[in-house]
Amino acid sequence: MKLLIRNLSRDTTETQLRTLFESYGKVQYCTLVIDEKSGQSKGFGFVEIAKTGEAKAAMKNLNGQELDGQRIRVKKAESKQQTAPSSTDGSNNPWQR
Repeated sequence: MKLLIRNLSRDTTETQLRTLFESYGKVQYCTLVIDEKSGQSKGFGFVEIAKTGEAKAAMKNLNGQELDGQRIRVKKAESKQQTAPSSTDGSNNPWQR
């Protein structure tokens, strides 16, 4: 399960984030989102834990916890897929009536 971690300190490292989440299960993936221009963290990142139960435990127990002076927010990451309209004739589109 992929988790979104928000409200991270700009000083928090991937190693710190990984270590925090590894206490709940095997972390398959951990990354901070970095601003291309400044090279600094944008204050959020992603962690993926293979077992759903472990990921849910991490989400429940770490949401609201303090890390580097910031109360982090942890929730399930939503996929970036865009939903296609269910009709090709636009009949679902309220803007085309």
